Amino acid sequence: MVGRRPALEAVRSGRATEVLVARGARSTSALRELVEAAGVLDVPVLTVPGERIESLADGALHQGVAARVNPPPRLAEADLSARDWAGDSVVMVIDGVTDPHNLGALARTAEAAGAEALITRRRRSAHLEKVALKASAGALLHLPAAEVANIPRALGLLKEAGFWVVGLDGSAGKTVFEEAPPGKIALVLGAEGEGLSRLVREKCDELLAIPLRGKVASLNVSVAAGVAVFSYAVRGKER
Repeated sequence: MVGRRPALEAVRSGRATEVLVARGARSTSALRELVEAAGVLDVPVLTVPGERIESLADGALHQGVAARVNPPPRLAEADLSARDWAGDSVVMVIDGVTDPHNLGALARTAEAAGAEALITRRRRSAHLEKVALKASAGALLHLPAAEVANIPRALGLLKEAGFWVVGLDGSAGKTVFEEAPPGKIALVLGAEGEGLSRLVREKCDELLAIPLRGKVASLNVSVAAGVAVFSYAVRGKER
């Protein structure tokens, strides 16, 4: 993965095996913090030609830094019902987001809010790979994640584990700011424009909206996710 912040998170997560810094890269506080963290955790830091970083970046903004990482193991579908979830867990479920930058932003939001996991669709969806990892600023190295074949089936497994499934839907009559249900919550978001698929909607225990007071008719999916997941995460900790 490339970039100073993602590389730092790779080191902090214990997933980095080495850090590569382009010869002549400008020394900044972010670079010094990265090198210091790598030293504390005995992660080798190598100075290499800038062309090597360019080849690893494959066109992405790299800031003269790359990190080799061991990717975290993904959650299996069976883990969704068998995992020992905390009583106030919030899980983010993504139904058909195809832009890996949006997926990375969603992962970053979920991890920052203290979500327990991110679940996304394996087919006709962005994947939890290089572009999403970079866009997540390293959050996907910390956040347990699963790519599943069937979102409705995954929601059924979460229900078996005691989750209340909430789908975001702009036309819903109730909002995310009304009283939150007690216990574990699975927050489901659909693709921008299309929203939740019919089968996913049918699996939700309730549909809720984010009230919009301006003239714009919708929010970017990662912004909508931030409003909802922080709302539930904060109230869950207060219960």
